[in-house]
Amino acid sequence: MGLKVLHLIDSGGLYGAEKMLLNLVQEQLNQGLEPMILSAGEPHIEEKPIESEAKRLGLPVIAWRMTPGLNLKEAWRIIRWAKEKNYQLLHSHGFKFNVLVGLFPRFLRKIPSIATLHGYVHAKRFTKMWIYECIDRIAIYRMDGVVLVGEAMKGEVPKRLRASPNIRVIPNGLNIAELKKRSTNELEDQIQQFFNSHELVILGIGRLSREKGFDHLLRAFQKVKNEFPGAGLILVGEGKQRGALDSLAEELGLSEAVLMPGYCSNVPVLLKQARLLVMPSLTEGLPITLLEAMAIETPVLVSAVGEMPKVLGYGEGGHITQSIEPAELADAMIAQLQSSGPRKKTEWAVQAVVRDYSAEAMANNYLSLYNTVVGQKA
Repeated sequence: MGLKVLHLIDSGGLYGAEKMLLNLVQEQLNQGLEPMILSAGEPHIEEKPIESEAKRLGLPVIAWRMTPGLNLKEAWRIIRWAKEKNYQLLHSHGFKFNVLVGLFPRFLRKIPSIATLHGYVHAKRFTKMWIYECIDRIAIYRMDGVVLVGEAMKGEVPKRLRASPNIRVIPNGLNIAELKKRSTNELEDQIQQFFNSHELVILGIGRLSREKGFDHLLRAFQKVKNEFPGAGLILVGEGKQRGALDSLAEELGLSEAVLMPGYCSNVPVLLKQARLLVMPSLTEGLPITLLEAMAIETPVLVSAVGEMPKVLGYGEGGHITQSIEPAELADAMIAQLQSSGPRKKTEWAVQAVVRDYSAEAMANNYLSLYNTVVGQKA
């Protein structure tokens, strides 16, 4: 029997962390491991996107409903359940389970635990998120292993964590064959009609939150429309900034040219049909969406944060902008749309993904870490 691993996630959609986890679990099954995704959510939620996608892919998943917040009682129930089911390792994906698992001392939880930091957001001081961030920083040191998805993230995490012997860098990986297969599917009617009614479409994909920089993208798109009157913009995702972004699009007179369809399960098809993917993030780790775009050969424009510049070969595989201020971002978008060179960059990008960011390589690196952690704690 293979190593039994319980993956813990409280997911808000089907974004980078969720896609990485699904790719990892697929490969772990191929390796002979026994992974399980425990998807936490509030009691009123029937089924989350990650749960339906896991079922579609035939991956093991259990929905675990619990009241939100610092619910240590329910976290202890999960740990007890994991011990009863003979799981040998807990793998946290996100600060919620970093906290809920990490706050229990090792001698209580018994099971070795690791955490993958998919990104690192610095919240405003004295906000609710800032408090959680502070607790996370305490809890993370109790993990037996901490994974960063890129070298650049070392500059984001606390100095003490950066120096820890338990830290390791494992890049995200893709199931490229599955991705390309899905890129041939059909789009929902509403989205396909939007593509049909615009000469070119620009994409922004991710959680609708401040750190993704979509407000900058909307303001920049206003200038792009002056150069390309037939252009459209699709912002895919959900989040707390939804209302503010809707209002901003209306204020800028862009309501007819901007579509915000919410969560979309057909991202590979969107990428294949789009002229350009723009990622004006304020902070990032190693976004799966960027790797997907590279694999599908969609031209990309990204901000110079996180691992994105390195992944793109510092400009070999896509355009990198040093500023996401609307005027500069718009100029970079216009230059990309007018350029005759994207083909060369996309060819470099797809070769880089195949070479460096496969799901198989990612799973092998995690297996090495698992064996080290479980071996140390045996």
